[in-house]
Amino acid sequence: MVTRAERNATDPDLGVLAGRLLFAVQRELFRTLAEQGFDDLTHRHGAVLAYLDAEGVRATELSRLSGQHKQIIGTLIDELEVLGYVERRPDPSDRRAKLVCPTERGLAQMTAADSIMAAIQRRHSDRLGERAYRQFKRRLIDVTEHQRQHLGPDGDG
Repeated sequence: MVTRAERNATDPDLGVLAGRLLFAVQRELFRTLAEQGFDDLTHRHGAVLAYLDAEGVRATELSRLSGQHKQIIGTLIDELEVLGYVERRPDPSDRRAKLVCPTERGLAQMTAADSIMAAIQRRHSDRLGERAYRQFKRRLIDVTEHQRQHLGPDGDG
């Protein structure tokens, strides 16, 4: 009988592969960010930072994009606000709503993270070949979106 550990070593399932990729990318990204002076961030903050735009994003939209519950996103925004990466501002299109906007430090982090991620992607593109890498990403996007749609609009199925 094959153990789960043996199976995951030789024929990992989609969840194991996705987790390995996510954790490896997060480790490299946040290690490199720390080396560049952003050592107060953790991988948890990525649920907000990965979707932040210079003009700001509503918390509900960050929750939808990241697939995280609103309460988790709210906690992360609070943490990032204390650390000086984001601030809440009134949404000009709806004064009752707030936008989560990057501060100067947040914009600097976004630029650094974009550069790091571009280098990671370039390395994999160079390894696989540009055409194969583009095809891999298209298929990974398709599988990811198909899985997310399977859950339904609220992510609960």
